Amino acid sequence: MRELKKIVVHCSATQEGKDYSVETIRKWHTDPKPKGRGWSDVGYHYIIRNDEHGTIELGRDVQRSGAHVKGENADSIGICYVGGVDKDMKAKDTMTDVQEASLRKLVASLRMVFGDLKLYGHNDFTNTKACPSFKVKEKFPELVD
Repeated sequence: MRELKKIVVHCSATQEGKDYSVETIRKWHTDPKPKGRGWSDVGYHYIIRNDEHGTIELGRDVQRSGAHVKGENADSIGICYVGGVDKDMKAKDTMTDVQEASLRKLVASLRMVFGDLKLYGHNDFTNTKACPSFKVKEKFPELVD
């Protein structure tokens, strides 16, 4: 097993109110370029659906490095919530209450298994991305400290 130090939260950059499965996102990531990314698997380890339950789906195996933050994949777990943009494709915090509850449960579970993993947003590692369309330190201060 690789040594894990952090969890990075992402959004799928899909319009609010729409839901996509891990299989759909996997297809976006694995389809050949130019339409897809040409990766070997979905880049995230977990997907939190935009359904009535905030269903958590397994993505890439946690034992494998993800493909979600350039230069930060080796020691991190990537979690993506479905949403993150408004109807005009502008960055917007669209995380629902059930998605938020699922994220909290998932972070707690991962910490029970892997220890004190620090929580970040994708935008903590780049100035060019709004993802996950909010600041993790502001939205989840009790999970960051």
